[in-house]
Parts: sequence; structure tokens; C-alpha cells
Amino acid sequence: MGWKLSSNHDGRIMSEINITPLTDVMMVLLVIFMVTTPLLMTDAFKVKLPKAVAAASDTSTGQVVAVSADGSVSLNGESIAFDALSERLKVAIDKSTDKTVIVKADGSARHSMVVAVLDASRQAGAVRLSIATERVQK
Repeated sequence: MGWKLSSNHDGRIMSEINITPLTDVMMVLLVIFMVTTPLLMTDAFKVKLPKAVAAASDTSTGQVVAVSADGSVSLNGESIAFDALSERLKVAIDKSTDKTVIVKADGSARHSMVVAVLDASRQAGAVRLSIATERVQK
């Protein structure tokens, strides 16, 4: 930002702040944030969903619990300890109008871990449970 000193018709000196450089910087920052935000919205870890022929496309916007092959758990893209899942899920369900929990379990995740996540979801107040799958390409 630069100061501009100019003389007025009366002979008085008038000072103005030139905001053009400030506007340019703000526009560049806006573009940078617009480009990088989608890159930050990824899952905490990769989950390879099991394949199913009759996979339905569920468009609900419930809470998403992901279970990796090694048993790690994430809630809405944020890695958490399994012990904290029920409590954090209860808070998230209470804040939301949609009481659905979508479980995205890796195809090689232990069955007991998926059952434990479903049980924790029910205890947290989930009304509807959904298990995500990937459609088999014919």
C-alpha cells in the first residue's frame, strides 16, 4: 500500500491510501483457498470398499465411520481411537438432523471390528445404519 500525496485545488495537501495492491493480494488468497480446499477434504485413510452386484446408491448425508484393514477408525474423515467413537458419534448425531451412520469398512477389515462399530453407532443413537459398498462393473 502506498500513500499518495497530491495537492488539492485549494493548495492543501491531501493524502489517500491506495487499496489496489490490497485488493490484488486478497483476490490471490481467495483463489489459493478455493483451489486447495477440495484437496484438504479427503478421508483420513484409504478404504477399499467391498464390491457387490446389488449395491444401492445411498444419498443420505449421515455420519461416516470408516474402518481400515488394520482396524483404525475415523469419524467424518478424522482419525479417532475406537474407545472414543461412541461418545464422539453421539455428539455428532445429536447435532445433526439425519440420524444415519454410514459404515465404510475396508473389504479386509475384521468382521468383529465392523460389528463393534455398528454396535457403537446404535448405542450413540443412530436410527439408521448403512454399510457402504462399491458396485461391481458388469
